[in-house]
Amino acid sequence: MPTAIAVTGPDLVLPPPDRHTPSAAVLQSAVRDPRTYSLDQALTEMDTLIEHHGYVVVLCPASAPAAVTHRLHAVRSVLESDRIAVVRSDLPPLGLAVLALQLRQLSICDFSPGVLASAARLLSHYIYAGALLGSVAKLDRVPVSLQSHAKSWLPGARFAVLATPRPELVKLSEGGGATPQGPGFATRMLYAPGQLAPGWVTETLAPAWHCQGVTEARPAAESARWWATGKLVEFAAAIPDISVLYQLVSSVRRDDCHWCGLELIGDRCAFCAAPLPPAADHPAPRRALAPSGATALPRGVT
Repeated sequence: MPTAIAVTGPDLVLPPPDRHTPSAAVLQSAVRDPRTYSLDQALTEMDTLIEHHGYVVVLCPASAPAAVTHRLHAVRSVLESDRIAVVRSDLPPLGLAVLALQLRQLSICDFSPGVLASAARLLSHYIYAGALLGSVAKLDRVPVSLQSHAKSWLPGARFAVLATPRPELVKLSEGGGATPQGPGFATRMLYAPGQLAPGWVTETLAPAWHCQGVTEARPAAESARWWATGKLVEFAAAIPDISVLYQLVSSVRRDDCHWCGLELIGDRCAFCAAPLPPAADHPAPRRALAPSGATALPRGVT
């Protein structure tokens, strides 16, 4: 069985693109109220996943309530298991759902659990996640100028906000105007409409970013809280081709974790959190291959 990809809410599970892609496990210990879903039930849930899959990679939004992260780490501690990786992400809800889908696709490939878990950090750099917003007055996850705050109170104001891989905010004019800087490689766009019409996203942004296709997704219950307004259309453009994702992850040098022994890519083990020890004779890491059509990698990706 492939490594299990687990998520902290049903909104993070997108439909699979084919019959080979496994689904994600929705952790009831993260969804249910801790007062009604006991620690014993949470332990049984996780232990069952480990028994069936060997290893579990849990994607948890950085914005999740403290009770959720405390329960996840409590489960890992009580089970005394080095087979559970809790990967926290700053991606907005739709972007995190896309990342979960990509890891689900890669879980059926020949990557070891350690490489698969640490690939989440790498792949996040290639997900262009943002939203069309009717107000940025309360937005605190992306830098917002005082001028943009003031313009939020004008009737009919709209803003295109990119959260990752680099924050950007564009005030939209009546004629459409500029768009946030998009990816330099082939992507497919997903969008989830809230209380705004999705026309600008599907008819202006997607063509400007040269997206290969546009698909509507179910709005996430968390989106309005994450973006601080219900007047939104969330979007995420990402690499849809599993062969390109495979090449991207395969091109990065692998190391063995000095603490738990699992393979990893990057500078930290996703399972035990041990950093890669510095060494004077450690060769410089190979840079990840840029996806087809890209001219350069995002800053900080190796």
